[in-house]
Amino acid sequence: MSKMVEYYFDFGSPAAYLASTQLQALGADTGASVLWRPMLLGGVFVATGNASPASVPAKGKYIFQDFARFARRYGVSLNTNPFFPINTITLMRIAVGLQMRDDPQFFDYCKTMFRAIWIDARNMNDPGTVAQALRDAGFDASELVALASEPAVKDKLKALTQAAVERGVFGAPTFFVGDQMFWGQDRLDFVRQALTTA
Repeated sequence: MSKMVEYYFDFGSPAAYLASTQLQALGADTGASVLWRPMLLGGVFVATGNASPASVPAKGKYIFQDFARFARRYGVSLNTNPFFPINTITLMRIAVGLQMRDDPQFFDYCKTMFRAIWIDARNMNDPGTVAQALRDAGFDASELVALASEPAVKDKLKALTQAAVERGVFGAPTFFVGDQMFWGQDRLDFVRQALTTA
């Protein structure tokens, strides 16, 4: 049986962004496939009674300092987004729609969204800014925005989010290696260990 790690994510999470920058190397080093599982973090929070760390001022200040430490360790860019929190429902619906049709643009799209929010610090709450970010990356913005409006796509995101909650997910990123759950991008060492000892 091939090794696999499941990665539950939402573009609005800086921790999920940081984790995403490490997944290709993680898969290459361990021989594991990485299954990206979109979910709506806001829906997860509502269902589980959780909230963003940024909702507690002292914790929010600290955690962004900690994220900056990890960004330096990973050698990646990370910028505070002045428009945070970002309502990602349309962005996550597009990800789900692309995944539903096995579109090869899925991973480039995900990188584009993470970059727009956590490197370029764009206001992705604004539909015009979203469309421009898509066009800048070479996507057909009108096609992808239309995809997000399809009832089947909306239903699928709801179902994926509910399935995540039922599995025990309460935040992003969350990883599963088999039945073992790991929450937080700072748990990647444990994910790696689980993959190499399985």
